[in-house]
Amino acid sequence: MEIAVARSSFQILAHSNSSLFHQNNLNKTTTFGKSLNNNNWLSKKASRVTVRAQDRPTWLPGLDPPSYLNGTLAGDFGFDPLGLGEDPESLKWYVQAELVHARFAMAGVAGILFTDLLRVTGISDLPVWYEAGATKFDFANTTTLFIVQLLLMGFVETKRYMDFKNPGSQAKNGSFFFGLEASLEGLEPGYPGGPLLNPLGLAKDIKNAHELKLKEIKNGRLAMMAMVGFFVQANVTHVGPIENLIKHLSNPWHTTIIQTMVQSSS
Repeated sequence: MEIAVARSSFQILAHSNSSLFHQNNLNKTTTFGKSLNNNNWLSKKASRVTVRAQDRPTWLPGLDPPSYLNGTLAGDFGFDPLGLGEDPESLKWYVQAELVHARFAMAGVAGILFTDLLRVTGISDLPVWYEAGATKFDFANTTTLFIVQLLLMGFVETKRYMDFKNPGSQAKNGSFFFGLEASLEGLEPGYPGGPLLNPLGLAKDIKNAHELKLKEIKNGRLAMMAMVGFFVQANVTHVGPIENLIKHLSNPWHTTIIQTMVQSSS
């Protein structure tokens, strides 16, 4: 039997191991060194008793997380100051919304940094990222591209919502996914898997891929914060992130975010 101590409460967890101890000859002690009575509340099977402190990380050490955030979700550190996840059904949708935004942010950050590096080094004559949307193309006008993107994104988002309501439904034959149904093997919303979206097979058993889920959501949250930084940089300095980095490295003590913000406001 194991007693877990969390602040002022106790949690008793039973662990039985008759191969290590004999039923009639037990020596059960707590980590405080006090002996325990075998006759009252211990089971007939041999047990070992230890007392330990629960160690669940939270976004603010010492803060009690909300009861509906029990640590089972990937990246759950008890952060919900607005109480958005109190409703279980809403919480499921917010989890998917965060996951999608995190993935878009990771793709966006990688794309911005890569294209900005090509532009700054002179390898390619690309526009700065916040002006890329105004670029004119010879093969199609802006209105046509916008309508095509709207239709494609609308189709994909509709299919994602259908899979959220009925997990695994879009991997079935006849679900009208341009013949890609066989490539979508995932049965959990947000993780379609298969050779198309999981070509390296890193998380085939998605139910037990807790560590990979945690890494993804952590990197995704970092990318969302980076995108906010890119927006602020573009509005204040009117250049890309690589140029900002080069300028800072050339004079790190006099080119900082504080000095830049002060100069822009003056």
